[in-house]
Amino acid sequence: MSTIFEQVKLLFDQELYSNVVSLVNMVSTATEHNPQMMSMADKLQMLIYYGDSLFHLGQYRLADSVYRHAIQFRKSIIKSKSTTKINENNRDIVSDVDIKYQMHLCAVKLNQLDEAIRILQSIFAKQRTPKINMALAKRFQMLGMERPAITAYKEVLRECPMALEAAEALLALGVSAAEVESLVLDSSVTGMDWMTSWIKAHAHTQNKEYTQAINTFKQLEERSQIRGNHSLLASLGEAYYYSGDNKNALVTLKRAHALDKNQQRGLDILAALLASEKQISEIEKLVPVSWTNEEHGPQAWIALSYLLYANNNLTRAAYLAQKACYLCPRNVEALVLKGKLLFDLKQYTEAISHFREAFKVAPHRFEPHRGLVDCYMATQRIREASTIASNSCKQLNNAPRALTLYAAVLMKDPVAVCKAKSLLEKALSQDSSYLPAVYLLAEIYEQEMNVEGAIALLEKIVRNTPTSRIHQMLGDLLAKLNEEAKAFDHYYSALSLDPNNQRAVEGLNRLDGAAGNTGRDASYYNPMSDVDGSFVDHVPPSDPEDSSEISV
Repeated sequence: MSTIFEQVKLLFDQELYSNVVSLVNMVSTATEHNPQMMSMADKLQMLIYYGDSLFHLGQYRLADSVYRHAIQFRKSIIKSKSTTKINENNRDIVSDVDIKYQMHLCAVKLNQLDEAIRILQSIFAKQRTPKINMALAKRFQMLGMERPAITAYKEVLRECPMALEAAEALLALGVSAAEVESLVLDSSVTGMDWMTSWIKAHAHTQNKEYTQAINTFKQLEERSQIRGNHSLLASLGEAYYYSGDNKNALVTLKRAHALDKNQQRGLDILAALLASEKQISEIEKLVPVSWTNEEHGPQAWIALSYLLYANNNLTRAAYLAQKACYLCPRNVEALVLKGKLLFDLKQYTEAISHFREAFKVAPHRFEPHRGLVDCYMATQRIREASTIASNSCKQLNNAPRALTLYAAVLMKDPVAVCKAKSLLEKALSQDSSYLPAVYLLAEIYEQEMNVEGAIALLEKIVRNTPTSRIHQMLGDLLAKLNEEAKAFDHYYSALSLDPNNQRAVEGLNRLDGAAGNTGRDASYYNPMSDVDGSFVDHVPPSDPEDSSEISV
Protein backbone atom coordinates (compact mmCIF):
# COMPACT_ATOMS: atom_id res chain seq x y z
CA MET A 1 0.00 0.00 0.00
CA SER A 2 1.54 3.31 -1.10
CA THR A 3 1.63 6.49 0.95
CA ILE A 4 0.17 9.87 0.02
CA PHE A 5 3.67 11.22 -0.53
CA GLU A 6 4.44 8.41 -2.99
CA GLN A 7 1.28 9.28 -4.92
CA VAL A 8 2.31 12.94 -5.11
CA LYS A 9 5.76 11.90 -6.31
CA LEU A 10 4.21 9.58 -8.93
CA LEU A 11 2.08 12.40 -10.32
CA PHE A 12 5.08 14.73 -10.44
CA ASP A 13 7.34 12.14 -12.08
CA GLN A 14 4.65 11.63 -14.72
CA GLU A 15 4.55 15.42 -15.25
CA LEU A 16 0.88 15.62 -14.27
CA TYR A 17 1.52 19.04 -12.79
CA SER A 18 -2.07 20.25 -12.55
CA ASN A 19 -2.94 17.03 -10.73
CA VAL A 20 -0.04 17.59 -8.32
CA VAL A 21 -1.43 21.05 -7.55
CA SER A 22 -4.93 19.71 -6.94
CA LEU A 23 -3.76 16.85 -4.71
CA VAL A 24 -1.25 18.88 -2.67
CA ASN A 25 -3.90 21.52 -2.01
CA MET A 26 -5.95 18.85 -0.29
CA VAL A 27 -3.11 16.97 1.37
CA SER A 28 -1.61 20.15 2.88
CA THR A 29 -4.83 20.80 4.75
CA ALA A 30 -5.03 17.16 5.85
CA THR A 31 -1.48 17.22 7.24
CA GLU A 32 -2.29 20.31 9.29
CA HIS A 33 -5.06 18.37 11.06
CA ASN A 34 -3.02 15.17 11.26
CA PRO A 35 0.75 15.94 11.36
CA GLN A 36 1.55 12.24 11.82
CA MET A 37 0.33 11.23 8.37
CA MET A 38 3.59 12.47 6.72
CA SER A 39 7.15 12.98 7.93
CA MET A 40 8.53 16.51 7.94
CA ALA A 41 11.11 15.61 5.29
CA ASP A 42 8.39 14.23 3.00
CA LYS A 43 6.23 17.29 3.60
CA LEU A 44 9.14 19.53 2.62
CA GLN A 45 9.71 17.54 -0.56
CA MET A 46 5.99 17.68 -1.30
CA LEU A 47 6.14 21.47 -1.08
CA ILE A 48 8.99 21.44 -3.61
CA TYR A 49 6.93 19.28 -5.96
CA TYR A 50 4.06 21.72 -5.47
CA GLY A 51 6.20 24.76 -6.26
CA ASP A 52 7.83 23.09 -9.27
CA SER A 53 4.42 22.10 -10.64
CA LEU A 54 3.15 25.66 -10.31
CA PHE A 55 6.28 26.88 -12.08
CA HIS A 56 5.71 24.45 -14.95
CA LEU A 57 2.14 25.72 -15.20
CA GLY A 58 3.34 29.32 -15.46
CA GLN A 59 1.98 30.40 -12.07
CA TYR A 60 5.22 32.09 -11.05
CA ARG A 61 3.96 34.30 -8.22
CA LEU A 62 2.22 31.42 -6.50
CA ALA A 63 5.24 29.17 -7.07
CA ASP A 64 7.48 31.80 -5.47
CA SER A 65 5.16 31.92 -2.46
CA VAL A 66 5.35 28.12 -2.07
CA TYR A 67 9.15 28.12 -2.38
CA ARG A 68 9.42 30.78 0.32
CA HIS A 69 7.18 28.70 2.57
CA ALA A 70 9.41 25.69 1.84
CA ILE A 71 12.52 27.68 2.86
CA GLN A 72 10.93 28.60 6.20
CA PHE A 73 9.68 25.06 6.75
CA ARG A 74 13.18 23.71 6.05
CA LYS A 75 14.60 26.03 8.71
CA SER A 76 12.06 24.76 11.22
CA ILE A 77 13.01 21.14 10.45
CA ILE A 78 16.68 21.83 11.04
CA LYS A 79 15.93 23.51 14.36
CA SER A 80 13.55 20.81 15.55
CA LYS A 81 14.54 17.81 17.62
CA SER A 82 13.38 15.52 14.84
CA THR A 83 16.44 16.42 12.77
CA THR A 84 18.43 13.73 14.55
CA LYS A 85 15.84 11.13 13.76
CA ILE A 86 15.82 12.14 10.10
CA ASN A 87 19.59 11.81 9.89
CA GLU A 88 19.48 8.44 11.56
CA ASN A 89 17.10 7.28 8.83
CA ASN A 90 19.56 8.55 6.18
CA ARG A 91 16.91 10.97 5.04
CA ASP A 92 18.54 13.96 3.32
CA ILE A 93 16.78 17.29 3.54
CA VAL A 94 16.56 19.03 0.18
CA SER A 95 19.15 21.80 -0.17
CA ASP A 96 17.96 25.38 0.10
CA VAL A 97 20.31 26.16 -2.82
CA ASP A 98 17.98 24.32 -5.19
CA ILE A 99 14.94 26.04 -3.72
CA LYS A 100 16.52 29.48 -4.06
CA TYR A 101 17.50 28.76 -7.63
CA GLN A 102 13.85 28.07 -8.44
CA MET A 103 12.83 31.23 -6.58
CA HIS A 104 15.26 33.19 -8.75
CA LEU A 105 13.70 31.69 -11.88
CA CYS A 106 10.30 32.90 -10.73
CA ALA A 107 11.71 36.41 -10.26
CA VAL A 108 13.23 36.29 -13.76
CA LYS A 109 9.91 35.21 -15.26
CA LEU A 110 8.27 38.15 -13.47
CA ASN A 111 11.06 40.44 -14.76
CA GLN A 112 12.22 41.20 -11.22
CA LEU A 113 15.94 41.06 -12.01
CA ASP A 114 17.08 42.87 -8.87
CA GLU A 115 15.14 40.40 -6.74
CA ALA A 116 16.57 37.48 -8.74
CA ILE A 117 20.09 38.68 -7.98
CA ARG A 118 19.28 39.23 -4.31
CA ILE A 119 18.02 35.67 -3.99
CA LEU A 120 21.10 34.16 -5.66
CA GLN A 121 23.46 36.32 -3.62
CA SER A 122 21.85 35.01 -0.44
CA ILE A 123 23.51 31.67 -1.24
CA PHE A 124 26.93 31.41 0.42
CA ALA A 125 29.79 31.65 -2.10
CA LYS A 126 31.10 28.19 -1.17
CA GLN A 127 27.68 26.68 -1.92
CA ARG A 128 27.34 28.24 -5.36
CA THR A 129 27.43 25.64 -8.09
CA PRO A 130 28.30 26.51 -11.72
CA LYS A 131 24.56 26.72 -12.38
CA ILE A 132 24.19 29.37 -9.67
CA ASN A 133 27.23 31.32 -10.85
CA MET A 134 26.04 31.21 -14.46
CA ALA A 135 22.64 32.53 -13.47
CA LEU A 136 24.23 35.27 -11.37
CA ALA A 137 26.56 36.26 -14.19
CA LYS A 138 23.70 36.54 -16.69
CA ARG A 139 21.60 38.68 -14.36
CA PHE A 140 24.56 40.94 -13.56
CA GLN A 141 25.27 41.34 -17.27
CA MET A 142 21.66 42.14 -18.10
CA LEU A 143 21.75 44.99 -15.57
CA GLY A 144 25.10 46.28 -16.81
CA MET A 145 27.00 45.19 -13.67
CA GLU A 146 30.12 44.13 -15.52
CA ARG A 147 32.65 43.45 -12.73
CA PRO A 148 30.54 40.97 -10.73
CA ALA A 149 29.42 39.39 -14.01
CA ILE A 150 33.05 38.77 -15.00
CA THR A 151 33.82 37.23 -11.61
CA ALA A 152 30.85 34.89 -11.82
CA TYR A 153 31.57 33.82 -15.40
CA LYS A 154 35.17 33.04 -14.46
CA GLU A 155 33.92 30.83 -11.62
CA VAL A 156 31.82 28.92 -14.13
CA LEU A 157 34.79 28.34 -16.43
CA ARG A 158 37.06 27.25 -13.58
CA GLU A 159 34.74 24.31 -12.90
CA CYS A 160 33.38 23.82 -16.41
CA PRO A 161 36.04 24.95 -18.91
CA MET A 162 33.87 24.00 -21.89
CA ALA A 163 31.08 26.44 -20.96
CA LEU A 164 31.31 28.28 -24.28
CA GLU A 165 28.52 30.74 -23.50
CA ALA A 166 30.44 31.88 -20.43
CA ALA A 167 33.62 32.21 -22.51
CA GLU A 168 31.86 34.29 -25.17
CA ALA A 169 30.28 36.46 -22.49
CA LEU A 170 33.67 37.16 -20.91
CA LEU A 171 35.01 38.28 -24.27
CA ALA A 172 31.96 40.55 -24.69
CA LEU A 173 32.73 42.05 -21.28
CA GLY A 174 36.25 42.98 -22.32
CA VAL A 175 38.28 40.11 -20.87
CA SER A 176 41.32 39.43 -23.07
CA ALA A 177 41.41 36.47 -25.41
CA ALA A 178 44.57 35.19 -23.68
CA GLU A 179 42.87 35.08 -20.27
CA VAL A 180 39.75 33.39 -21.60
CA GLU A 181 41.91 30.90 -23.49
CA SER A 182 43.81 30.06 -20.32
CA LEU A 183 40.52 29.25 -18.58
CA VAL A 184 39.03 27.25 -21.43
CA LEU A 185 42.07 25.36 -22.67
CA ASP A 186 43.23 24.47 -19.19
CA SER A 187 41.50 21.13 -19.64
CA SER A 188 42.91 18.39 -21.83
CA VAL A 189 39.94 17.78 -24.14
CA THR A 190 40.56 16.09 -27.48
CA GLY A 191 39.01 17.28 -30.72
CA MET A 192 38.96 20.94 -29.69
CA ASP A 193 41.77 22.24 -31.89
CA TRP A 194 39.41 24.86 -33.32
CA MET A 195 38.87 26.48 -29.93
CA THR A 196 41.80 28.90 -30.08
CA SER A 197 40.64 30.36 -33.39
CA TRP A 198 37.04 30.50 -32.15
CA ILE A 199 38.12 32.54 -29.11
CA LYS A 200 40.27 34.86 -31.23
CA ALA A 201 37.45 35.44 -33.71
CA HIS A 202 35.01 36.45 -30.97
CA ALA A 203 37.69 38.59 -29.33
CA HIS A 204 38.19 40.44 -32.62
CA THR A 205 34.44 41.03 -32.86
CA GLN A 206 34.24 42.43 -29.33
CA ASN A 207 37.29 44.63 -30.01
CA LYS A 208 35.52 46.02 -33.11
CA GLU A 209 38.23 44.50 -35.30
CA TYR A 210 35.66 43.27 -37.77
CA THR A 211 37.95 42.56 -40.71
CA GLN A 212 40.10 40.23 -38.57
CA ALA A 213 36.98 38.67 -37.03
CA ILE A 214 35.48 37.98 -40.45
CA ASN A 215 38.70 36.45 -41.76
CA THR A 216 39.06 34.19 -38.71
CA PHE A 217 35.42 33.07 -38.81
CA LYS A 218 35.75 32.37 -42.54
CA GLN A 219 38.83 30.23 -41.93
CA LEU A 220 36.89 28.22 -39.35
CA GLU A 221 34.00 27.88 -41.79
CA GLU A 222 36.23 26.74 -44.64
CA ARG A 223 38.78 24.49 -42.96
CA SER A 224 37.83 23.48 -39.41
CA GLN A 225 35.87 20.61 -37.95
CA ILE A 226 33.01 22.97 -37.07
CA ARG A 227 32.40 24.17 -40.63
CA GLY A 228 28.71 24.33 -41.47
CA ASN A 229 27.77 25.06 -37.86
CA HIS A 230 24.79 27.38 -37.33
CA SER A 231 26.34 29.31 -34.47
CA LEU A 232 29.56 29.84 -36.41
CA LEU A 233 27.71 31.21 -39.44
CA ALA A 234 25.54 33.40 -37.25
CA SER A 235 28.65 34.87 -35.64
CA LEU A 236 30.14 35.52 -39.08
CA GLY A 237 26.92 37.17 -40.22
CA GLU A 238 26.88 39.38 -37.14
CA ALA A 239 30.48 40.46 -37.79
CA TYR A 240 29.55 41.43 -41.36
CA TYR A 241 26.55 43.37 -40.06
CA TYR A 242 28.51 45.25 -37.42
CA SER A 243 31.09 46.22 -40.05
CA GLY A 244 28.35 47.65 -42.28
CA ASP A 245 28.54 44.94 -44.95
CA ASN A 246 24.82 44.26 -45.14
CA LYS A 247 25.02 42.31 -48.38
CA ASN A 248 27.31 39.60 -47.02
CA ALA A 249 25.55 39.69 -43.64
CA LEU A 250 22.23 38.87 -45.32
CA VAL A 251 23.69 36.02 -47.38
CA THR A 252 25.49 34.51 -44.38
CA LEU A 253 22.59 34.78 -41.95
CA LYS A 254 20.28 33.23 -44.55
CA ARG A 255 22.68 30.29 -44.78
CA ALA A 256 22.71 29.98 -40.99
CA HIS A 257 18.93 30.02 -40.78
CA ALA A 258 18.62 27.45 -43.57
CA LEU A 259 20.80 25.06 -41.54
CA ASP A 260 18.45 25.14 -38.54
CA LYS A 261 15.24 27.15 -38.72
CA ASN A 262 14.53 26.67 -35.01
CA GLN A 263 17.69 28.46 -33.85
CA GLN A 264 17.13 32.07 -32.84
CA ARG A 265 20.66 33.47 -32.86
CA GLY A 266 20.96 36.09 -35.61
CA LEU A 267 17.22 35.98 -36.25
CA ASP A 268 16.72 39.61 -35.20
CA ILE A 269 19.45 40.94 -37.49
CA LEU A 270 18.27 38.75 -40.37
CA ALA A 271 14.75 40.15 -39.98
CA ALA A 272 16.09 43.71 -39.96
CA LEU A 273 18.05 43.08 -43.17
CA LEU A 274 15.11 41.43 -44.91
CA ALA A 275 12.87 44.30 -43.86
CA SER A 276 15.32 46.80 -45.34
CA GLU A 277 15.07 44.87 -48.62
CA LYS A 278 11.26 44.78 -48.33
CA GLN A 279 11.36 40.97 -48.51
CA ILE A 280 8.19 40.51 -46.49
CA SER A 281 7.55 36.93 -47.59
CA GLU A 282 11.03 35.96 -46.38
CA ILE A 283 10.38 37.49 -42.95
CA GLU A 284 7.17 35.47 -42.71
CA LYS A 285 9.23 32.30 -43.08
CA LEU A 286 11.37 33.25 -40.08
CA VAL A 287 8.53 33.17 -37.56
CA PRO A 288 6.53 29.93 -37.91
CA VAL A 289 3.11 30.04 -36.30
CA SER A 290 3.97 26.77 -34.56
CA TRP A 291 6.21 28.63 -32.10
CA THR A 292 4.67 29.01 -28.69
CA ASN A 293 5.01 32.10 -26.53
CA GLU A 294 7.30 30.23 -24.17
CA GLU A 295 9.72 29.57 -27.03
CA HIS A 296 9.90 33.22 -28.03
CA GLY A 297 13.11 34.88 -26.96
CA PRO A 298 13.79 38.55 -27.75
CA GLN A 299 15.10 37.64 -31.22
CA ALA A 300 11.80 36.05 -32.22
CA TRP A 301 9.74 38.98 -30.93
CA ILE A 302 11.99 41.34 -32.90
CA ALA A 303 11.49 39.28 -36.07
CA LEU A 304 7.72 39.33 -35.54
CA SER A 305 7.84 43.06 -34.95
CA TYR A 306 9.76 43.64 -38.19
CA LEU A 307 7.14 41.63 -40.06
CA LEU A 308 4.40 43.92 -38.74
CA TYR A 309 6.63 46.95 -39.38
CA ALA A 310 7.08 45.94 -43.01
CA ASN A 311 3.29 45.65 -43.29
CA ASN A 312 2.93 49.15 -41.79
CA ASN A 313 1.23 47.92 -38.61
CA LEU A 314 3.30 50.26 -36.46
CA THR A 315 1.34 50.17 -33.20
CA ARG A 316 1.30 46.38 -32.98
CA ALA A 317 4.94 46.22 -34.06
CA ALA A 318 5.87 48.63 -31.25
CA TYR A 319 4.06 46.40 -28.74
CA LEU A 320 6.10 43.36 -29.80
CA ALA A 321 9.33 45.36 -29.79
CA GLN A 322 8.52 46.35 -26.21
CA LYS A 323 8.10 42.66 -25.32
CA ALA A 324 11.65 42.10 -26.58
CA CYS A 325 12.88 45.04 -24.47
CA TYR A 326 11.02 43.59 -21.49
CA LEU A 327 12.73 40.21 -21.89
CA CYS A 328 16.17 41.77 -22.32
CA PRO A 329 16.38 45.46 -21.33
CA ARG A 330 19.88 45.86 -22.81
CA ASN A 331 19.16 44.22 -26.17
CA VAL A 332 20.47 46.69 -28.76
CA GLU A 333 18.39 45.32 -31.65
CA ALA A 334 15.19 45.65 -29.60
CA LEU A 335 16.01 49.19 -28.46
CA VAL A 336 16.88 50.32 -31.98
CA LEU A 337 13.75 48.76 -33.45
CA LYS A 338 11.54 50.36 -30.80
CA GLY A 339 13.25 53.68 -31.52
CA LYS A 340 12.56 53.35 -35.26
CA LEU A 341 8.91 52.56 -34.63
CA LEU A 342 8.48 55.47 -32.24
CA PHE A 343 10.12 57.72 -34.83
CA ASP A 344 7.65 56.65 -37.50
CA LEU A 345 4.84 57.23 -34.98
CA LYS A 346 6.29 60.76 -34.56
CA GLN A 347 6.94 60.16 -30.86
CA TYR A 348 10.37 61.71 -31.11
CA THR A 349 11.09 62.21 -27.41
CA GLU A 350 10.45 58.54 -26.64
CA ALA A 351 12.43 57.48 -29.72
CA ILE A 352 15.42 59.55 -28.57
CA SER A 353 15.21 57.85 -25.17
CA HIS A 354 15.45 54.39 -26.75
CA PHE A 355 18.27 55.33 -29.11
CA ARG A 356 20.19 56.86 -26.21
CA GLU A 357 19.80 53.67 -24.20
CA ALA A 358 21.04 51.63 -27.16
CA PHE A 359 23.98 54.02 -27.47
CA LYS A 360 24.88 53.51 -23.79
CA VAL A 361 24.89 49.75 -24.25
CA ALA A 362 26.75 49.74 -27.58
CA PRO A 363 28.37 53.07 -28.53
CA HIS A 364 30.27 51.24 -31.29
CA ARG A 365 27.05 50.37 -33.16
CA PHE A 366 26.03 52.65 -36.03
CA GLU A 367 22.26 52.28 -35.62
CA PRO A 368 21.89 54.26 -32.36
CA HIS A 369 23.92 57.15 -33.83
CA ARG A 370 21.78 57.08 -36.95
CA GLY A 371 18.56 56.98 -34.95
CA LEU A 372 19.52 59.95 -32.79
CA VAL A 373 20.49 61.99 -35.84
CA ASP A 374 17.16 61.14 -37.51
CA CYS A 375 15.25 62.30 -34.43
CA TYR A 376 17.17 65.54 -34.00
CA MET A 377 16.79 66.37 -37.69
CA ALA A 378 13.07 65.67 -37.50
CA THR A 379 12.71 68.08 -34.61
CA GLN A 380 14.86 70.80 -36.27
CA ARG A 381 17.66 70.35 -33.72
CA ILE A 382 20.44 70.55 -36.28
CA ARG A 383 23.20 71.38 -33.81
CA GLU A 384 22.52 68.27 -31.71
CA ALA A 385 22.31 66.18 -34.89
CA SER A 386 25.67 67.54 -36.02
CA THR A 387 27.25 66.74 -32.65
CA ILE A 388 25.97 63.16 -32.69
CA ALA A 389 27.03 62.64 -36.31
CA SER A 390 30.51 64.04 -35.61
CA ASN A 391 30.82 61.76 -32.58
CA SER A 392 29.80 58.76 -34.69
CA CYS A 393 32.86 59.35 -36.91
CA LYS A 394 35.08 59.11 -33.83
CA GLN A 395 33.30 56.09 -32.38
CA LEU A 396 33.27 54.21 -35.69
CA ASN A 397 36.82 55.09 -36.76
CA ASN A 398 35.67 57.25 -39.69
CA ALA A 399 33.85 54.38 -41.37
CA PRO A 400 32.15 55.31 -44.70
CA ARG A 401 28.64 55.18 -43.24
CA ALA A 402 29.62 57.43 -40.31
CA LEU A 403 31.28 59.96 -42.62
CA THR A 404 28.23 59.90 -44.88
CA LEU A 405 25.89 60.41 -41.95
CA TYR A 406 27.87 63.47 -40.85
CA ALA A 407 27.96 64.81 -44.42
CA ALA A 408 24.18 64.47 -44.76
CA VAL A 409 23.73 66.68 -41.69
CA LEU A 410 26.30 69.24 -42.85
CA MET A 411 24.55 69.56 -46.20
CA LYS A 412 21.66 71.26 -44.41
CA ASP A 413 23.99 74.23 -43.91
CA PRO A 414 25.09 75.85 -47.20
CA VAL A 415 28.27 77.07 -45.51
CA ALA A 416 29.27 73.51 -44.57
CA VAL A 417 28.67 71.88 -47.97
CA CYS A 418 32.37 72.05 -48.78
CA LYS A 419 33.22 70.06 -45.65
CA ALA A 420 30.44 67.60 -46.46
CA LYS A 421 31.93 67.09 -49.92
CA SER A 422 35.33 66.36 -48.37
CA LEU A 423 33.81 63.79 -46.00
CA LEU A 424 31.98 62.03 -48.84
CA GLU A 425 35.11 61.84 -50.94
CA LYS A 426 36.93 60.37 -47.95
CA ALA A 427 34.14 57.80 -47.52
CA LEU A 428 34.32 56.79 -51.18
CA SER A 429 38.10 56.50 -51.00
CA GLN A 430 37.50 53.70 -48.49
CA ASP A 431 34.55 52.12 -50.30
CA SER A 432 34.03 53.38 -53.83
CA SER A 433 30.66 51.64 -54.15
CA TYR A 434 29.06 52.92 -50.94
CA LEU A 435 25.76 54.08 -52.44
CA PRO A 436 24.55 56.61 -49.82
CA ALA A 437 27.81 58.52 -50.22
CA VAL A 438 27.50 58.32 -54.02
CA TYR A 439 23.97 59.77 -53.94
CA LEU A 440 24.99 62.69 -51.75
CA LEU A 441 28.18 63.48 -53.63
CA ALA A 442 26.32 63.45 -56.95
CA GLU A 443 23.84 65.89 -55.48
CA ILE A 444 26.65 68.21 -54.34
CA TYR A 445 28.25 68.08 -57.80
CA GLU A 446 24.93 69.06 -59.32
CA GLN A 447 24.52 71.93 -56.85
CA GLU A 448 27.96 73.13 -57.93
CA MET A 449 26.72 73.04 -61.55
CA ASN A 450 29.13 70.17 -62.21
CA VAL A 451 26.53 68.02 -63.95
CA GLU A 452 29.15 66.19 -66.01
CA GLY A 453 31.01 65.27 -62.81
CA ALA A 454 27.81 63.91 -61.25
CA ILE A 455 27.09 61.86 -64.37
CA ALA A 456 30.63 60.46 -64.45
CA LEU A 457 30.38 59.44 -60.80
CA LEU A 458 27.03 57.69 -61.27
CA GLU A 459 28.04 55.99 -64.53
CA LYS A 460 31.11 54.57 -62.81
CA ILE A 461 28.94 53.02 -60.11
CA VAL A 462 26.03 51.86 -62.25
CA ARG A 463 28.24 49.45 -64.17
CA ASN A 464 28.84 47.26 -61.11
CA THR A 465 25.96 48.25 -58.86
CA PRO A 466 22.90 49.09 -60.95
CA THR A 467 20.05 50.36 -58.80
CA SER A 468 16.76 51.97 -59.68
CA ARG A 469 17.78 55.17 -57.95
CA ILE A 470 21.09 55.55 -59.80
CA HIS A 471 19.39 55.02 -63.17
CA GLN A 472 16.71 57.53 -62.25
CA MET A 473 19.28 60.10 -61.10
CA LEU A 474 21.22 59.61 -64.35
CA GLY A 475 18.00 60.11 -66.27
CA ASP A 476 17.38 63.41 -64.48
CA LEU A 477 20.91 64.66 -65.07
CA LEU A 478 21.03 63.63 -68.74
CA ALA A 479 17.67 65.28 -69.32
CA LYS A 480 19.22 68.50 -68.03
CA LEU A 481 21.86 68.20 -70.74
CA ASN A 482 19.07 67.53 -73.31
CA GLU A 483 20.41 64.02 -73.96
CA GLU A 484 16.88 62.66 -74.14
CA ALA A 485 17.65 59.27 -75.68
CA LYS A 486 20.10 58.36 -72.94
CA ALA A 487 17.72 59.76 -70.31
CA PHE A 488 14.90 57.55 -71.69
CA ASP A 489 17.13 54.48 -71.43
CA HIS A 490 18.01 55.17 -67.80
CA TYR A 491 14.41 55.89 -66.80
CA TYR A 492 13.28 52.61 -68.32
CA SER A 493 16.15 50.78 -66.59
CA ALA A 494 15.08 52.38 -63.31
CA LEU A 495 11.51 51.17 -63.77
CA SER A 496 12.64 47.69 -64.76
CA LEU A 497 14.44 47.45 -61.39
CA ASP A 498 11.66 49.15 -59.41
CA PRO A 499 8.28 49.62 -61.15
CA ASN A 500 7.20 51.83 -58.23
CA ASN A 501 9.91 54.44 -58.81
CA GLN A 502 7.62 57.43 -59.15
CA ARG A 503 10.42 59.82 -59.99
CA ALA A 504 11.37 57.74 -63.02
CA VAL A 505 7.74 57.83 -64.19
CA GLU A 506 7.67 61.59 -63.75
CA GLY A 507 10.92 61.89 -65.71
CA LEU A 508 9.48 59.96 -68.62
CA ASN A 509 6.37 62.12 -68.55
CA ARG A 510 8.49 65.24 -68.66
CA LEU A 511 10.41 63.94 -71.64
CA ASP A 512 7.14 63.12 -73.37
CA GLY A 513 5.94 66.64 -72.71
CA ALA A 514 3.28 65.46 -70.23
CA ALA A 515 4.61 67.86 -67.62
CA GLY A 516 5.90 71.34 -68.17
CA ASN A 517 8.39 71.37 -65.32
CA THR A 518 11.76 69.98 -66.38
CA GLY A 519 13.50 70.81 -63.12
CA ARG A 520 14.37 68.20 -60.54
CA ASP A 521 12.80 68.38 -57.11
CA ALA A 522 15.42 67.37 -54.57
CA SER A 523 12.74 65.96 -52.26
CA TYR A 524 13.08 62.55 -53.87
CA TYR A 525 16.64 62.12 -52.77
CA ASN A 526 17.02 60.23 -49.56
CA PRO A 527 20.57 58.88 -49.80
CA MET A 528 20.76 57.39 -46.32
CA SER A 529 17.60 55.30 -46.65
CA ASP A 530 19.64 52.33 -47.86
CA VAL A 531 21.85 52.34 -44.78
CA ASP A 532 21.63 49.42 -42.37
CA GLY A 533 18.04 48.42 -42.83
CA SER A 534 16.57 51.67 -41.62
CA PHE A 535 12.94 52.29 -42.45
CA VAL A 536 13.42 56.00 -41.78
CA ASP A 537 12.91 57.10 -45.36
CA HIS A 538 11.63 60.64 -44.92
CA VAL A 539 12.78 63.13 -42.33
CA PRO A 540 10.95 66.48 -42.20
CA PRO A 541 13.20 69.26 -43.50
CA SER A 542 14.95 71.48 -41.02
CA ASP A 543 13.89 74.56 -42.97
CA PRO A 544 10.23 74.91 -44.02
CA GLU A 545 11.47 76.73 -47.13
CA ASP A 546 13.64 73.81 -48.08
CA SER A 547 11.85 70.92 -49.77
CA SER A 548 14.74 68.47 -49.60
CA GLU A 549 14.21 65.49 -47.31
CA ILE A 550 17.48 63.75 -46.66
CA SER A 551 17.03 60.90 -44.23
CA VAL A 552 20.07 60.71 -42.04
